[in-house]
Amino acid sequence: MKNSTTSKEKLLKKIRKALLERRDNPYPNLEDLPLYHPAEDLPEVLFAEQYTKVNGQFVFCEDEVQFIENLLTLAEERNWRKIYCWEKSLQDILTKYEYPFFETDKDFEQAEVGLTLCEALIARNGSILISNGNAAGRRLSIYPGVHIVLAYASQLVMDLSDGFKLIKQKYGNNLPSLISTVTGPSRTADIEKTLVLGAHGPKELFVFLLDG
Repeated sequence: MKNSTTSKEKLLKKIRKALLERRDNPYPNLEDLPLYHPAEDLPEVLFAEQYTKVNGQFVFCEDEVQFIENLLTLAEERNWRKIYCWEKSLQDILTKYEYPFFETDKDFEQAEVGLTLCEALIARNGSILISNGNAAGRRLSIYPGVHIVLAYASQLVMDLSDGFKLIKQKYGNNLPSLISTVTGPSRTADIEKTLVLGAHGPKELFVFLLDG
């Protein structure tokens, strides 16, 4: 009695047949095609749309004065008193307008807000590209319950690859040991499939985009 053909033999038979009937590649130029369709919106519009979809909070500022005004209003509304800032250029802006902040890590366990710069904003997915290549290091964007990022229009790029180009131009061969993207506040749905913000990092994430 002839044994019935196994599933494995059937599959191998199909593979052999396909190899014998090999056809020309229907997409010969696939690797040369762009990964995404060209964006119809401006990068800043696309970033704001994608960023707010993941519970990020976006504020556009025309200049430094408007940035300070918005920051002051937000701090008064939320009753923030312990804002930590460790990057020199950002400290200079706050000092220029006499905005109070903590410039060391004294009593850091009580920090309410971490105020930092970033490496780039990625419009395509609404992400913030950060590194530990500056004075803010790793802690300031992770430990406080609120993370505020000041970014400039020149740092707004369409894709992640463009963001890495900015980092390469800035640091050359001395790349930071940590390069990461942040997409919205920290979150988890591990517990009963319920979304919880602030699980492993900041509960709120703000981006102030400074024009010019």
